[in-house]
Amino acid sequence: MRMKGTRGLGQDWEDAAARILRRAGYRILERNYRTRVGEIDFIAEEGGILCFIEVKGRTALGFGLPEEAVNLEKQRRILRAAEWFLVRRKGETACRFDVVSIVGSGREARHRIFRGAFEGPPAPRRRRAW
Repeated sequence: MRMKGTRGLGQDWEDAAARILRRAGYRILERNYRTRVGEIDFIAEEGGILCFIEVKGRTALGFGLPEEAVNLEKQRRILRAAEWFLVRRKGETACRFDVVSIVGSGREARHRIFRGAFEGPPAPRRRRAW
């Protein structure tokens, strides 16, 4: 069996997340939405709420839970990309930021959807003047 690189495994997790989200009642509008300021794995709608969704996976827990990898810097990038999307969409709508966490791969994988995983915008980091 050929080993997969991180992108191949990441793609598998995104494919699994698409199935998980659809089963949970999300309607996927965009996948891998890219802008010059960031990327969003999924943009979907659930119950009239626009959801910006990040997918994180781990084969094991040695480096922590997948959702813990959505740190403040990653949140800022997702928020900037979401703002970019909303400006082009025009019109106000309720939105939230969700994370799909997947541990393992294949049939043995476990998943969890964190609705409203973070809110924005977090305050920008202050740079020290040396």
